[in-house]
Amino acid sequence: MKNKLNMLALLFCCSLALHGCDSAEKGGAQQTTVEEMKETVQAPAFNPDSAYALIAKQVAFGPRVPNTAAHEATGEWIVAKLKGYGLEVKEQRFQMEAYNGTTLNLRNIIASINPGAANRVLLAAHWDTRPLADKDEKEPNTPIDGANDGASGVGVLLEIARTIKEAQLKPDVGVDMIFFDGEDYGQPDNSGLSYKDDTWCLGSQYWSKNKHVPNYRAKYGVLLDMVGAENARFAREGHSMQFAREIVNKVWKAGNKIGYSDYFKYVNAPAIIDDHYYVNRVGNIRMIDIIEYNMNNPDDYFGPYHHRHTDNMDVISKNTLKAVGQTLLHVLYNE
Repeated sequence: MKNKLNMLALLFCCSLALHGCDSAEKGGAQQTTVEEMKETVQAPAFNPDSAYALIAKQVAFGPRVPNTAAHEATGEWIVAKLKGYGLEVKEQRFQMEAYNGTTLNLRNIIASINPGAANRVLLAAHWDTRPLADKDEKEPNTPIDGANDGASGVGVLLEIARTIKEAQLKPDVGVDMIFFDGEDYGQPDNSGLSYKDDTWCLGSQYWSKNKHVPNYRAKYGVLLDMVGAENARFAREGHSMQFAREIVNKVWKAGNKIGYSDYFKYVNAPAIIDDHYYVNRVGNIRMIDIIEYNMNNPDDYFGPYHHRHTDNMDVISKNTLKAVGQTLLHVLYNE
């Protein structure tokens, strides 16, 4: 995924000061808002052991590369899990052409909690995996497990769905979950082909132009991508700040409030092209990206496992899954 740093976005982010902190947004001196005066709702507990098992199950299918048996089987499993949690499920099956001319058979999966609620929040992750390990010196042309890059976001969303289903208290808002396909089939830097625009994030591009409900709207959206690695840090990604700064502030404040300040850092990171970019620009829904940022080496945005065969279950941390899942539940239950 995401060798896709957008140069214009990089220029934008430079103006944000890469490692700047906004003291007011960190909970410093500021005027108390009506939202802050409301009594905090205690969200149900997120179970990281269950989320971990859901990630391991995806990895066990094998790389979830479009046009493969593992991809089809994983899609069927995701749909079955969502229906088993009592969610209303819709699917979008479609074809798109990859950067190399391959016709990809793709499938967006959409699930809804409390579908009748007018006030809605959109959560998303991609469920496909990279068809090649283009950053790896060993077997670079073979697909990766994608434990973190793909499976972690799906695992967190599925566990949130299960948690809400089994909880006595439900959030007041409706929740839609979209599992985007074709996110990670983008053109590698060394493809030898002429550069093509918009080769990444095929599922979100399609959905943004063909929403599952006519005139679908959500109050805002949150994308999860690479949210399970040991000692992951989540910075304020540039496009998220550009399109939905107040949503970034809401989520980061929630994470810090409930004890996950080690994960949700008040640091600005360069903008990237990810599924949220198309949801914002084409779908006209404000969406932020919770995505790992390697603060120790800004030249390698995502960390040493990225697009390598080391993106396996060894990198997954239950502590990180807990931080992300519990923060999102807190946000939903206090919306």
